[in-house]
Amino acid sequence: MFQKEKAVVRGLYAAMKGAGPDTIAESLAAHTSPDWHWRGVHPFYERRGPADVARAFWTPLLTALTSAQRREDVFFAGRNTVGDGVWVVSMGHLMGLFDAPWLGIRPTRKIAMLRYCEFNRVADGKIIETMLHVDIPHLMAQAGQNPFPPQTAAQLVHAGPMTHDGLLLDEQPAEQGAATLALINAMIGDLGTWQSKLPLEEELARTWHDDMLWWGPTGIGATYTIERYAKQHSGPFRAAFYDRSGTGHVARLAEGHYGGFFGWPNFRAKQRGGFMGMPGNDKDCAFHVIDIYRRDGDKLAENWVFIDLLFWFMQQGDDVLSRMAGIAGTDYTSPDA
Repeated sequence: MFQKEKAVVRGLYAAMKGAGPDTIAESLAAHTSPDWHWRGVHPFYERRGPADVARAFWTPLLTALTSAQRREDVFFAGRNTVGDGVWVVSMGHLMGLFDAPWLGIRPTRKIAMLRYCEFNRVADGKIIETMLHVDIPHLMAQAGQNPFPPQTAAQLVHAGPMTHDGLLLDEQPAEQGAATLALINAMIGDLGTWQSKLPLEEELARTWHDDMLWWGPTGIGATYTIERYAKQHSGPFRAAFYDRSGTGHVARLAEGHYGGFFGWPNFRAKQRGGFMGMPGNDKDCAFHVIDIYRRDGDKLAENWVFIDLLFWFMQQGDDVLSRMAGIAGTDYTSPDA
């Protein structure tokens, strides 16, 4: 059902495989529309057209992360159930040799793994819209510049699916994708605005396996089993925030046993204090989040989560990149400077 759209994205990735800082703009232009709408994490935000995306993001990254390759763990597509079009999703790591500074992060000249997840909307044989999330603090931690206080869960290079079946290159049974999407929607319905009358672990058990794996962003970390997830992330996170808005997504889709979504923003909330060392305040801050799920039977088994924590900290008044660049003895210059 989505093989044509998948082929467009596979074509882009094949072209990017041999591209460097000087040729990446040409590779992007061959597979994207002239008015391509690209969204990224802080400090990149929204961009228009392949030249702008290359200048702001890909050229500096490929200059810093040499001999780069895409280590893909999940690939699927589906029709957007909350908006327009067919979207293709890729998740894994961008791996290379960290040979030059990037965003004020000092190079290690060693192998580096940059977590990524990308949603691409395809129409008329071109990519017309993208959300790309890269876990910049994950790279900072590898370079010895972890900007955050000790986290509640584990800092890891995240594994792909336990079942090793996340690359859905072939067409999948429609009923499997429908079952995955229904389960994700049920989980979102339970989540709501954290007003469930059930104890947290009982609420989670409605849609999650007891031995769930939650692969969270650097600054929060990864956790395993409902009991530890509740103690090491979900419970502390809910306790820290209030006045949480409802959930809003730009795209939500599923294929086979995999599904996911992203929002711009996903929700807004205020924090009481203590979350990642920040003092409480009444700032109503937005969260940019990507979630990818693997369904096993009638429950969710794994969840890979990307939260733009640098964007959230910026809204709290902490420019993390500039702060850490000062510690590193280098200057952080934004792509628009």
